Amino acid sequence: MGWRNFVEGGLASIVAGSVTHPLDLIKVRMQLQGETAAPALAGVSHSPSSGTYCTGTLSMGRQVVKTEGLKALYSGVSASILRQVLYSSTRLGLYDVLKAQMQGKNENTLPVHKKIAAGLAAGAIGAAVGCPADVAMVRMQADGRLPAFQRRNYTGVGDALIRMVRQEGLASLWTGSAPTVQRAMVVTASQLATYDQIKDYLISKHLVQDGIATHITASISAGFVTSVASNPIDVIKTRIMNMEVKPGQKPPYTGAVDCAIKTIKKEGPMALYKGFIPTVTRQGPFAVVLFVTLEQVKALLKDH
Repeated sequence: MGWRNFVEGGLASIVAGSVTHPLDLIKVRMQLQGETAAPALAGVSHSPSSGTYCTGTLSMGRQVVKTEGLKALYSGVSASILRQVLYSSTRLGLYDVLKAQMQGKNENTLPVHKKIAAGLAAGAIGAAVGCPADVAMVRMQADGRLPAFQRRNYTGVGDALIRMVRQEGLASLWTGSAPTVQRAMVVTASQLATYDQIKDYLISKHLVQDGIATHITASISAGFVTSVASNPIDVIKTRIMNMEVKPGQKPPYTGAVDCAIKTIKKEGPMALYKGFIPTVTRQGPFAVVLFVTLEQVKALLKDH
């Protein structure tokens, strides 16, 4: 039944997102490094976390723990869980539904171009549904890097969504929706198509049997491909979602292209790969936990 695809995808995504959330937070902090911050008020100094540049994943993680405490690594986890419920369950559920509809009567396995097409469509729809939770998550993850007087201090995802609507309007929930949809299309197509293709290849060539070892191998490959393909769009998405638009003033970025141009001009082309190490170190474990959990959940629900 179709509903199972969405339930299976949602459950697996919640587990994977919760386990890898600290790496996602570190990635967001690194992606925002070098971005022009709002000017400090006279006589008010920036917090250490907002003024120090970290060059590595571990150093950023240590800095977050040192300046904000260990629990700061899970800032925005409530928004992350909601995001997985909305975004990931939609994209994973739709991907399986679309694959089933695209498969011809004479096709034993779906061609890779159809898998990519299914991933692109599922990712776009999932991102549109989950964008509000994504915006809230990015803002909550980024908050600790700011001086105390500039922080939004959302108490949870519900508080974040309500305050965004009240203070910035309903449209603010879809801030950065264009790069979010673009990233989701790239992530879903590269992640799911790569996983399916590698798993199908290994099994069809009788190199391995369908089992956890196969799922882990395909997952790691999918995580790496996804990281390389999506990191530039992810940097742009993070910066647009985190920007503060003050009444009567122009926003820091007018769109994804403007953000990319300003980032490259100010920080160089490789700025689009900021946070790549935590991205790839997150995408690997995320993909492994996601797909291994997904396969197990599917097996459990198969006969129900």
